[in-house]
Amino acid sequence: MILNNKEIYPLTNNEPVIIEVHDNHPRIVVTDGYHFTKPIELTYKQPSYYHFKVVCSIDDFQLLGNFFVLVAFYLLGFFTGVFILKLLSFLPIVYLLFAYYIDRKSFIQIRADKLLRSDRRRK
Repeated sequence: MILNNKEIYPLTNNEPVIIEVHDNHPRIVVTDGYHFTKPIELTYKQPSYYHFKVVCSIDDFQLLGNFFVLVAFYLLGFFTGVFILKLLSFLPIVYLLFAYYIDRKSFIQIRADKLLRSDRRRK
């Protein structure tokens, strides 16, 4: 995660990163070196706590579903001898390559889970 184009914070799996920001309108960008998210600018009038999740546009269930579609079409094409079914088995691979290489701007996404106001958090 990059804050205000100068501070870099490494993200690890399932561990929160707590960043203390002293000025208003900080900009947050998440990158893996190849993909970049759109910059998010935070605006607040009083001290607040933001909770974000960094997610990928292809989740585990989509990856698993694409694998099963690939195997199903290929096996159907292999056992029936229909060449078009073998060609259709490449559609999941084409979709995944498109999502990774062509649609780079939306591959990694920042999603806001919740906004915790400082006055609610103290209660």
